[in-house]
Amino acid sequence: MDNGASSYRRFRDNGDQSGLVEIIRDYKDGLILYLTSIVGNVRTAEELAEDTFVLIGTKKPKDKGKSSFKTWLYTIGRNVAIDHLRKRSRHMEISIDDSAELVSDEDELETAYIKKEQRIMVHKAMRKLSPDHQQVLWLVYFEELSNKEAAMIMKKSVRSVESLLYRARKSLRSQLEMEGFDYEKL
Repeated sequence: MDNGASSYRRFRDNGDQSGLVEIIRDYKDGLILYLTSIVGNVRTAEELAEDTFVLIGTKKPKDKGKSSFKTWLYTIGRNVAIDHLRKRSRHMEISIDDSAELVSDEDELETAYIKKEQRIMVHKAMRKLSPDHQQVLWLVYFEELSNKEAAMIMKKSVRSVESLLYRARKSLRSQLEMEGFDYEKL
């Protein structure tokens, strides 16, 4: 049984606050990094992850059990991020002073999370890919979700995700080769 699902069930059904604390502790970092791949900003991703946890903590939606708890949680997070992007597109504003800080914060988070130099290079190359390519690579390789789970999160068919994954790997490979990275050593 998925530990996150049992923790959530304890919280939802019995009001056990420690269940929600366990979920936040276990899934916060991965969710923030996934949301960063969608919104392109670590601070915004942190806020969206917080919004996701607040949503499940207050509305207590039912996990229908069609997928793993992690897939269900990431799907909710993705929907929160998409809503944010829709609202932001109506009110586009960013301070030039803030943008330098955001890049610096993102680099710090990446360095802390991905320690090896090769992984950092791969991650930076991924940011140059399209958002769909970034998401599918992140979900399948970094979050180790199956193609079926990634398809559920991205609201695509499994076949579409497989095709997208093939094109994303190809794009990443050529991006890494352009930067002088030896792809075969991965």
